[in-house]
Amino acid sequence: MITRTELLAYIDETLEPGRFKDYCPNGLQVAGAEHIETIISGVTASEAMIEAAIAAGADALLVHHGYFWRGEDPCIVGIKQRRLKLLLENNINLFAYHLPLDAHSSLGNNVQLAEILGLEIDGRISGTGDPAIGLCGCLPQTMSLQDFAEHVQLRLQREPLVIQGHDRPITTVGWCTGAAQGFLQQAAELRLDLFISGEISEPTVHMARELGINYMAAGHHATERYGVQALGQMLAQHFNIRHHFIDIDNPV
Repeated sequence: MITRTELLAYIDETLEPGRFKDYCPNGLQVAGAEHIETIISGVTASEAMIEAAIAAGADALLVHHGYFWRGEDPCIVGIKQRRLKLLLENNINLFAYHLPLDAHSSLGNNVQLAEILGLEIDGRISGTGDPAIGLCGCLPQTMSLQDFAEHVQLRLQREPLVIQGHDRPITTVGWCTGAAQGFLQQAAELRLDLFISGEISEPTVHMARELGINYMAAGHHATERYGVQALGQMLAQHFNIRHHFIDIDNPV
């Protein structure tokens, strides 16, 4: 068992959210039980995720996508009211970490995705600035675009959307989980063979073809399942508390 305050301090020390200019508050978003014995982790604090956490007897819910995003309506109505009501009625803490969890050097979504896909890391893609969030590196051995796409599908259990920008084999790769298709230009400037992200936008197709770089949209949810699991497992081991990851299906 650990207190809410102790857990928050430890996660903040580990992920250093103060280094990031993010689109949402990182840390404790909703206060619940003072003492925590069971943490449930998941990608997004949806209503289904909260209901699953309640069923699992959670004292805390740890997610990558929480609430109170920049520019959203601040009124507690509709979906937001139902979600917050469930958390408060069941005394569940909500901890959410966005960019800090993408970027962490061992627990982050991008490092964890590299491990899942077998990518060798040799640099970072700065993206929106410092701290750098995206990564770049290479495959252990050269593969065709089709063969690597099949490998990604097998590892992530989701078929990626592939845009071909050239017909050379794949050796060098850049990647950034989630909605990071905007980093494609920088990946092309680094002369990478392929850039992987979670989502794709309409201009991404034309950019990949015109820049001569392959692009792979492997799923926002599918690429961001791993950081929060790694963080939850680390917390469970460090504090001797229970942790379970619950995957709420999302095809995006």
